[in-house]
Parts: sequence; structure tokens; C-alpha cells
Amino acid sequence: MSSSSAKPSLKTRERLSEVRYEIRGELARRARELEAQGRKQIKLNIGNPGAFGFRAPEHLQRAIADRIADTDPYTHQQGLPAAREAIAAFHRQRGTPNASPERVFVGNGVSELIDLSLRALLNPGDEVLLPSPDYPLWSAATILNDGRPVYYRCRAENGFLPDPDEIAQLVSSRTRAIVLINPNNPTGATYSREILERIVAIAAKHNLLLMADEIYDHILYDDATFEPLAPLAGDIPCLSFGGLSKVHRACGWRVGWAVLSGDPLRSGDFHHAMDLLGALRLCANVPGQFAIDAALHGTDTISALTAAGGRLYETRRALIDCCDASEHLQLVAPAGALYGFPAVVGDAAKGFDDHAFALEMLETEDVLIVPGSSFNVPERNHFRVTLLPEAPVLREVFARIERVLQRRADAAASTRVAVA
Repeated sequence: MSSSSAKPSLKTRERLSEVRYEIRGELARRARELEAQGRKQIKLNIGNPGAFGFRAPEHLQRAIADRIADTDPYTHQQGLPAAREAIAAFHRQRGTPNASPERVFVGNGVSELIDLSLRALLNPGDEVLLPSPDYPLWSAATILNDGRPVYYRCRAENGFLPDPDEIAQLVSSRTRAIVLINPNNPTGATYSREILERIVAIAAKHNLLLMADEIYDHILYDDATFEPLAPLAGDIPCLSFGGLSKVHRACGWRVGWAVLSGDPLRSGDFHHAMDLLGALRLCANVPGQFAIDAALHGTDTISALTAAGGRLYETRRALIDCCDASEHLQLVAPAGALYGFPAVVGDAAKGFDDHAFALEMLETEDVLIVPGSSFNVPERNHFRVTLLPEAPVLREVFARIERVLQRRADAAASTRVAVA
């Protein structure tokens, strides 16, 4: 044995053991191994439009190409002035109070800004109220910035909507913020004005920061509507997140933004902290910022995809049809976003473990899905799929899901007969 092999391995940060991100975790690694063996996988684990043939709109591509000669230098840590003005103008049109370029932060996707904002806010042991299910980056960023996630339940039997009364009961002396994901990932729920107003009142009573993840704001189906949080928050500090990744199908450009609204005097220190942290990483990706104005004030390219006959709409309809036709699945139909979050029920749910099911789907059916418990829910009977493939592909996926669930249901029934 060499002397180097006898030395202890490098230690890593202990809190990483509390972090889960199965969307790109163990199952995704196993899928790559199977692909290396020549097996073709249908990957429904990531909301990545470009992987399913979607392209960023042409007028956004032109906006970058026309300014590519101007993209070499660093820009201001909060973003290009013209890009921040475009974002502020968009929010003023929504009724966001005190929306100005000085209060806009452009980041390398919303993911980076979530991390920066929680780092600016939290001291060790501070609490953040998060939805369950949540997008797990929110939990991970809270934990890695020495905070504590405290979950308010968004239950399927309530349409995956939050209960403001429960949120109010969870507030403690250590609570610093309430996070809302609307439209929701992973459930597709959209929140009513009445629910949002009640949550705003909780934040006002306890002097909390509102953090509104609104990256899917224009991805809506049927008669669903979207209510932005900042106009309802008024003078209460509110950080609203948006970006180009989903509505504009430009994930790889890594362009996101956060708008700090409300009374500037109440959020001045937080603003300065965000500015400092942004400066430490120099600036966000510059080329993609030249597409922001065209995205927010140019041609609408998402509505045709979400309207009847549009690709996203028809895939969503396939999801609903497949779940309706199955005795093993229940679905709260998504009103927005890019996902479905079905529950396994009946005999197929007996002894069900969502991670084991996801692994079985991968090993036996070449389908990659995400276990529902990865989204910080206590139940183990949900899974998430994206709505990005063509409708026939999703129907094929659910035919494979049905085969696996039927085998489970038959085994449960046989066990019951044998016991009887």
C-alpha cells in the first residue's frame, strides 16, 4: 500500500449531508451509466426545454447576436443598466411598488440569486418558511447558508395550495422569510389573490421578507391566472424572482433576476448585502442580458404553446388522460408550470417507496422520473414528470409506468389472497 493511499480522505462540509437534490442525483447518474451501455433513456427529471427540441425565441437570439461585440467586459455587479431598466419597467407595469433599476439584481439564473439572497439574509439558526413540496434548491440553499427550513404543507387534497393559518402558526422568533413558488414546481398549482393577501398579512405582522419564485409566471393552462406577489405586498419587503429559462426556453443562457420591492428604508441593509455578494462574484453572464428587453417587452411566444392545440397544452392533456385512465394514479391537474406530480394509490401503493419505484422505472423501463420525496414531502407515494416531451412520448411513458404499477398491484393482491 502506498503512503498516499493510507492517508485519510478530504473532509467535506458536514451540512452537505442534509442536502438532497435527486433531480440531478443518484438516479441521473445511473441513467448515464445505462446510456453508456447503449440503452436509450426517456429523461423526464429536469425542466430543460432545450433537451426536448425547444429553442429560445429567434428575436432573443438576434438581440444577443447584434450585441456580441459588446459582451467581453465585466458589467456592473447588479447587471447591465439597460437590462435592469427593462426588468424594472416590466415590474412597474405589474404594479410593483418602488421598482427601479437600482433595486434589480441580475444573476446566473434564479438559482444563484436564491443562494445570494439567503446568504444576505440569514444568521445561523434563522428559519425560512418553505412550501412542502418545494423546489429542493430552496431547502438546500437555506441549509447551506446555516438556516433552518420550516415547511408549511401544500396538500394534494387541498389542490396543493398553502394554508395561511398553518403558515401563521409556524412563525417563530427566528423566522426571517416566507418563500412562495407560484406557479408551483413540482405541483403546477397557482395561488389565488385571497391566499396571497393573507400570507402578505402574516409577513407584515412579523416583519418578514417575502420571497416569490415566479419563474413560471406566464406558463398557465385553461383559465388559470397568475397573481404577482409584489403589488399585493406594497411597502413590505419582497424579492421577486424571474428569468429566461422557462417562459423563454433559454436555460443554458443562465439569466435570472430578482427585484427588491417595498419600502426602500426597511430593506436598505439587505440591498447593500445583496450588492456586496454580487460584487464578490464580479457579475453575471453578460451576453444573455442583452436578450432581457426583447424577452420582457417583445413578442409573446409562450401563449401559443400553452393554449389548446399547443405543444405544452397537449402534453399536459396526455398526462391528465393517462392518470384518469389508471386505477393506480391520482393527479391534481397542473394549472401552470412544466410538471405533473401524480400520486400512486390503491393496491399499487401498498409498501410503496418512491425512490425504489423510480429506480425500477429506470432499470426495467428506461424512464427517468424524480421521486416525490425529493421535494421535501413526508409521503413516499408521489413522483414528478416534466411536460416537455411530445404528447405521444408522454403517453408511452405512462404505458410503461402502468406496467410497473400493475405488477405491484397484482403482487399485493396475490399476497392478500394468500394471507386470507
